[in-house]
Amino acid sequence: MSVNTFLWFDADAEAAAELYAATVPNSRVVEITRMGDGSAFIVSLDLDGQAVTLMNGGPGHPHSDAASLQVSVDTQDEIDRLWEALTGGGGNPGQCGWLTDRFGVSWQVVPAVLPELMGGETDRVIAVGTALRAMSKLDIAALQQAYDQA
Repeated sequence: MSVNTFLWFDADAEAAAELYAATVPNSRVVEITRMGDGSAFIVSLDLDGQAVTLMNGGPGHPHSDAASLQVSVDTQDEIDRLWEALTGGGGNPGQCGWLTDRFGVSWQVVPAVLPELMGGETDRVIAVGTALRAMSKLDIAALQQAYDQA
């Protein structure tokens, strides 16, 4: 048995897969199944060890922020790089580390330390949560400061 994330696109699955593979370290396009006209139909992607399939299925099934891809990173530089790459070219920043890329796919770019900062004493959890809700792109130093000062 295997579990695989499957995303439906109108027509941009190949371009999305190329962006994702270039943006997320240790990722690659595994296989592209093409239609008779040469356009991509199914694109298999290894996204840092996670199997993701993208399909060009035509209109009628728009992406929603009810489902997202979450990337947990260690440094602010990684957050900044991913944020820029995924919001670039028509993507939109959201709140609390969420964004929508130019293909309409929702992402969460979060620091790996966030669960630690959101755990523990109630005052610290409240302080970090308050700081987090005021942010679009997450700022590790500001979250840590909220934690330390609570």
